[in-house]
Amino acid sequence: MTRDSVLTRAVSIFEAFDPDHPALSVSEIARRTGLHVATASRLVAELVGHGLLARDEQGRVRVGMRLWELASRAAPTLGLREAAMPFMEDLHAVIGHHTQLGVLDGREVLFVERLSMPNSVINVTRVAGRLPLHASSSGLVLLAHASPELLDDVVAGEPVAYTAGTVVDPRRLRALVADVRRSGVAFCPGFIDERATGIAVPVRGPGRKVIAALSVVVPNDGNARAQVPALKAAARGVSRSLGGL
Repeated sequence: MTRDSVLTRAVSIFEAFDPDHPALSVSEIARRTGLHVATASRLVAELVGHGLLARDEQGRVRVGMRLWELASRAAPTLGLREAAMPFMEDLHAVIGHHTQLGVLDGREVLFVERLSMPNSVINVTRVAGRLPLHASSSGLVLLAHASPELLDDVVAGEPVAYTAGTVVDPRRLRALVADVRRSGVAFCPGFIDERATGIAVPVRGPGRKVIAALSVVVPNDGNARAQVPALKAAARGVSRSLGGL
């Protein structure tokens, strides 16, 4: 059996944390990573020493500020987020629910920024959260401008239905992606939660390449489509700032 490298084991420790588990004991880390408790304890101690992990007053382990600092300092999405934020703030004030920015990462959309208000409609996404491409408006926009091979992979991967509204049939999904590419808008009523509608449009960078998706999540009612003009205007502003128009 091939033994995992120290780096691989350290990465598995970082991956043990998520929004539902921001603090873990060493034994919980060992269980979630499959590492021996002694190995987990030694690696955690080293990572704490470098500031990449930290211990709270109860002795539980959390991601350290040093890790956030290093990741933020040279994040590939830093320029994108800085360009998008002024337009997202204006859009958020108009929409009054959720405004978010997503980028393609493998077969998922990774959300790099999000603005929300109290009492907004339900939204399952978080900053640094992910969703499959076929089920989210942002994902469909990114899929519509990705390679045909990626669409083939998504269709062949037996996409999961979150609700009765999620499009998973191969022929319907391909038709939906083609429509998003043609219209420039992904409109997804009840795809992930029946109470919410996701709407997304592309953000373009140099050479008009689609580099992100700007989206809103609003109530699934008769007013959802009224948000499209404001969303498109904000995306044009971000794209112009990035040299995409």
